Amino acid sequence: MLDVRRLRLLRELARRGTIAAVAEALAFSPSAVSQQLSVLEREAGLPLLERTGRRVRLTPAGQNLVRHADAVLERLEEAAADLAEARSGPAGALRIGAFPTATRAIVPAALVALARRHPGLEPMVSETDPAAVAHALRAGDLDVALVHEYDFVPAPREPGLATQPLYREPMYLAAPAQAPSAGAVRASASAPAPASAPGPASGPAPDQGAVLRAHADDPWITATHGTLCHAMAVRACQAAGFTPRIRHRVDEFPAVLALVAAGQGVAVVPQLGVMGPADPAVALTRLPMERRTKVAFRSGAAAHPAVAAFAAALRAAVPPELATPDSPE
Repeated sequence: MLDVRRLRLLRELARRGTIAAVAEALAFSPSAVSQQLSVLEREAGLPLLERTGRRVRLTPAGQNLVRHADAVLERLEEAAADLAEARSGPAGALRIGAFPTATRAIVPAALVALARRHPGLEPMVSETDPAAVAHALRAGDLDVALVHEYDFVPAPREPGLATQPLYREPMYLAAPAQAPSAGAVRASASAPAPASAPGPASGPAPDQGAVLRAHADDPWITATHGTLCHAMAVRACQAAGFTPRIRHRVDEFPAVLALVAAGQGVAVVPQLGVMGPADPAVALTRLPMERRTKVAFRSGAAAHPAVAAFAAALRAAVPPELATPDSPE
């Protein structure tokens, strides 16, 4: 009989690539992971791993077993959801991952509604970069998370995970208002309203390539390397015909806008990143590109009462000025 816990280790090895990475993610020692995988090979009755020096790779039998492990673990999630519903509905700890802008603009209102409707639920929020969510969900460190993707950085399909679309938001080019680059393209009709949250664009969208190329010689402010936000800014500029000269790498959008206001460079920011009172030192130009946010969880967990309750609270908390998807994925 194959042990489910060992199947989970094999699946993590297929995703992470090394025994050391699996051990670190699941709080085991590398020797313990190796021992458990050796036991799984004995249970399976044939080799699952090929060892080449210090590295291992899955044999065809191991890869096939991982596909079965995905199906088994999904059914276990469905069983856990049924049991949770039969016991008491939404209750107990719910580990939530969220990126900073959503944590500030959407998650608090969702938590208020969640506490009112399901007082037995104990949500615990951890700021998590979307690039790290898949591993955290599969490892059991998170139960549900918010992830996003950009037009230039589509999210790859993650085995063992499922998503539901939550909202879409436009992107803006943020530049110093007092010292724009020569030839900069402005689209005042498409810029956000000066009061609080920017609304939908009115009139035709500006030529994105022209907007970005107008700042090809300016210093740029991007997120830190390895994040989706960083990749988005670099790829958008490359699509416009140049590689940005990055001066600052900052993840928090309020800090990014403060640097823009100080004349330190230009940046591409999402709508949630520019919500709040307008800064007269920052000029915002609407771009015809989007960031799309989704709710992610382990496959089979969509019907879990805690996950479903939080997803419903999130949908109710989305600001009306953000575009919501027409139908779930």
